[in-house]
Amino acid sequence: MWRRICAALLCVPLLTSCAGMAPKDFAGGTPPLVLEDYFTGHTKAWGLFEDRFGKVRRQFTVDIDGTRQDGALILHERFLYNDGEREERTWTVRRVAPDRYEGTAGDVVGVARGVASGNAFNWAYRLDLKVGDGTMRVAFDD
Repeated sequence: MWRRICAALLCVPLLTSCAGMAPKDFAGGTPPLVLEDYFTGHTKAWGLFEDRFGKVRRQFTVDIDGTRQDGALILHERFLYNDGEREERTWTVRRVAPDRYEGTAGDVVGVARGVASGNAFNWAYRLDLKVGDGTMRVAFDD
């Protein structure tokens, strides 16, 4: 009987880890994140790309300069990858509801959508990512 209970308890993390995080999980987080305030001015960030197996494929730093223009947040990003490659992207981001945002950028396919909740922000979009001599359409969930 103890074996069944232990086996059942070991399965719980496996089942719950499939659910993933959701913006509402951070609803009570403080201080509240206000995108327009946080990204106005200069921001520096670090990140990485993982493949579908969780292996780190690439790391980068990004310098972001944010300004407000005609009711939109303009984010100019300058990436420097660990292999020396450089890339730039400019986002135009608009608040469309108290906790919802939409944005566009030159290499983004369609419209990016974001949800702010507490001290967190989730940004989802598709991007035509350069791979070798071609491109691959990749879904991002930041």
